[in-house]
Amino acid sequence: MRTITACLPLALALGLWPATANAQSAGRLGVLVTGVRNDNGSVRCGLYSSAAGFREPGREFRGAAAPIKNGRATCIFPGLPAGKYAVAVFHAEQNERQIETGMFGKPKQGYGFSGNPASSFGPPSFASAAFDYNGGSLTLPVRLTY
Repeated sequence: MRTITACLPLALALGLWPATANAQSAGRLGVLVTGVRNDNGSVRCGLYSSAAGFREPGREFRGAAAPIKNGRATCIFPGLPAGKYAVAVFHAEQNERQIETGMFGKPKQGYGFSGNPASSFGPPSFASAAFDYNGGSLTLPVRLTY
């Protein structure tokens, strides 16, 4: 990746960078959420582009909400540039805008993260939920935990 980044200014100056580079670097990410215990409310997805603010409401790179049908929902992020991201998801049964927590910070709603990392001792880090998105169309599965 460093080689590509270092060569980008030279390639652009020489006109060697393909015209389709921008089209390939931005695309559509779908987050397929399964394991939703009922079809009440919606599923809310936060897409984070760095560890700074990961899982914090209002700090996401982009947010999306999706209706639930038969225990499944798909959040869509169109026009997404290539990069490293992590997704945090929760079941907003009452159409809440933020996840609610109870004793010791345990979520009251169903929740999940990209990569479906184990989270027995607190929420996962950005690194454990992160994935590389190279552009194009990608569907990422996330399973909720209650």
